[in-house]
Amino acid sequence: MTSEADPLTLVLVGPMAAGKTSVGRRVARRLRVPFIDTDKRIVAQHGPIAEIFAEQGEPRFRELERAAVATALADGGVVSLGGGAVTDSGTRELLRQHPVVFLTVSAEAVADRIRGGNRPLLKGEDPLERWTRILEERRGWYEEVAAVTFDTSRRPMQRIADEIVAWRREQG
Repeated sequence: MTSEADPLTLVLVGPMAAGKTSVGRRVARRLRVPFIDTDKRIVAQHGPIAEIFAEQGEPRFRELERAAVATALADGGVVSLGGGAVTDSGTRELLRQHPVVFLTVSAEAVADRIRGGNRPLLKGEDPLERWTRILEERRGWYEEVAAVTFDTSRRPMQRIADEIVAWRREQG
């Protein structure tokens, strides 16, 4: 029931390592729509995110991110947002017109996923403690924008993707 003027769109939000990319790719494949990772688009257009933060500051990064989110939403498809995108009120406003899925994950499950990873926000201290603090700071914003929540802690990503596809189809 979608047309070119009204592309099927679904947005995935959640903390680092919640599975937004792996679940998102599966959902997009099942729905036969593009998968868009806004962080990857920002990197392609503006360079590494860590450099943008260091050289231009977080406010400038959030502006670039908001623009990338707006473009992705207009393009349509399954759109995966960076973990901190919801901290920007303008970005949250953009999400109000779209079905948003909050992917959550327990600290226990995420510990394995972030070990040995290259995540700039988790450098320099206990990564799990930092991840937990970041999630708690952002949880209210995730819940504010989300229509539904799926926990990715201990279930196969394909099963979660199938449930999200079924939920999205029910939305019309």
